[in-house]
Amino acid sequence: MNRFLLGGFAVLVLMELSLFWWQGRAEVEAAAPPPLPMATEPATLPSADAGDMVGPELPDATELSREQRRFGRYDRDRDGRISRAEMLSTRADGFRKLDKDGNNLLTFEEWAVATVDKFDGSDGDRDGFLTPAEFRKTAPPPKPRAKCSC
Repeated sequence: MNRFLLGGFAVLVLMELSLFWWQGRAEVEAAAPPPLPMATEPATLPSADAGDMVGPELPDATELSREQRRFGRYDRDRDGRISRAEMLSTRADGFRKLDKDGNNLLTFEEWAVATVDKFDGSDGDRDGFLTPAEFRKTAPPPKPRAKCSC
């Protein structure tokens, strides 16, 4: 019973607060300055000939650090912070590629398809086993070495 009374009291207090807020906004708008009178003559438009006029200098673009660029790639809504959804959004394409049936559930078979395909492609004699020579085919390609700038 006390909860009902307390709830009713809270509703009344909130209604009074909203009424005061609404009236306060009306008073602020009533005290706004009057609009400026309209000019009788239209302002002269600039001509297409710029003559000796020179525009302002272009702003210099600041060089972003590697970490700032990385942060910018994740911060999709540009609010200066990264949400969990923004962090996981970079993984969505990889997930969709693995989710073959498109049900947003990744089964073991769908997850392991890349490994199974790699095994099947390397097993030349199709005996279900990899010899050392066949296993060498599963190694990732070596990364090209950076040329020395000495």
